[in-house]
Amino acid sequence: MLIVVPDGRDLDSVDAALAALLGAGSHVCLSAGLGPAERYRRWLTVLRAGTLIVAGTRSAMFAPVTNLGLVVLWDDGDDLHAEPRAPYPHAREVLALRAHRRGAAALIGGFARTVEATQLVAGGWARALAGDRAAVRRSAPLVTAAGDDAEQARDQAARSARMPGLALRIARDALASGPVLFQVPRRGYVVAVACERCHARAQCAACGGPLALPGPQAAAFCRWCAAPAVGRRCPRCGHSGLRALVTGAGRTAEELGRAFPSVPVRTSGRAEVITEVPASPAVVVATPGAEPLADGGYAAAVLLDGWMLLGRASLRASEEALRRWMNAAALVRPGPAGGTVVVIADSGLPAVQALVRWDPVTHAERELAERTALRFPPAVRMASLTGPASAVREVLAAVTLPENADVLGPVPTEDDPGPASAAASEEQVRALIRVPRTGGLALAVALRAAQAVRSARKDSGVRLQLDPAELI
Repeated sequence: MLIVVPDGRDLDSVDAALAALLGAGSHVCLSAGLGPAERYRRWLTVLRAGTLIVAGTRSAMFAPVTNLGLVVLWDDGDDLHAEPRAPYPHAREVLALRAHRRGAAALIGGFARTVEATQLVAGGWARALAGDRAAVRRSAPLVTAAGDDAEQARDQAARSARMPGLALRIARDALASGPVLFQVPRRGYVVAVACERCHARAQCAACGGPLALPGPQAAAFCRWCAAPAVGRRCPRCGHSGLRALVTGAGRTAEELGRAFPSVPVRTSGRAEVITEVPASPAVVVATPGAEPLADGGYAAAVLLDGWMLLGRASLRASEEALRRWMNAAALVRPGPAGGTVVVIADSGLPAVQALVRWDPVTHAERELAERTALRFPPAVRMASLTGPASAVREVLAAVTLPENADVLGPVPTEDDPGPASAAASEEQVRALIRVPRTGGLALAVALRAAQAVRSARKDSGVRLQLDPAELI
């Protein structure tokens, strides 16, 4: 059996569960944090059939497990499952392919469902396993959207306020029985600022990058070149004051500390990730993926800045927002036990409705239907070619495309061209090649052959990705 989870915290939980169920020494865990020597020793143990149960993070998808009978992947929508280096394998694709070739079972699970997993179900390769609605209602927390009609009638600022009265009321009531989680999409203090008078976004005078505030008494600095903005004045109105546009976890924790002065405020994020918190009343501010477990579950959770997650320029914005919300909401006590979740977002949006109903399947099926109509992955296979304009056009001219292939672009892109060179100084472009799913293998073979010819000539590189995660 091979189990793959997103990060080290999940692996520690799986490790403890397997040890409690099967005893110490019954399995092997593989992760990058082990160090080269220990990791290689465990890899050899797996290779020599010293164990039949392997758990690990992304790289464990290639573990040479003997007599593989089951592959398990948890939370396949997490971007940690996607390898950022060529050839960019994804744990879901690798494990599904291994299970198919070995005749093994495959279990892909999570609180939310990805469009790719829905495609596997729709194509008949997989079968859906889900609890009945009565069981879901007993286990899921009560979810409320701060922007619904009833709350707007009571609080006119419910739609526009970052932390409306409903969220504060529920948090205050829940603190009497346990900890309350506040999920903030961005780390830092104030991530983006604007002019206090004319509201124009503040930019660096040297490079034009966005300005940010690292702390309550610190001067603004550029997030691109790190130049301090001491003595800066707005070029439009001449005013020197600044106002917050995007608030991070640090500033949120500071504001909540003033709102709830009688309880401790703890922050979990990139700099310091908290694993667990006790059942005593506390305010926990965490970024997505860094939410600590609470003893007995959180009494309530407030999901802030939903507009930021839903407004990302990404094909997966709605799907990713729902996944992050549901992962946080799953840490809250069930609704019958008093667990409540407040999401600060427009209640009419499909992702918000899916969270309120706790119905990620319908949302994923809707996303798949939309992508099928628009001919986006995973309904079709798509290849991305990124690099210097002349090199991308050369590859497109040399490759023999399958029938019914569409070429979109090339268009300029802002991707980093890499080290300085003659090719790097040329305009960087991206071209997309789209084919039906049945033509995916032919497209991959043709592009690999074209890339091999360029590599043999040591021509400037063109980055090739199949079904890229970020299309926009």
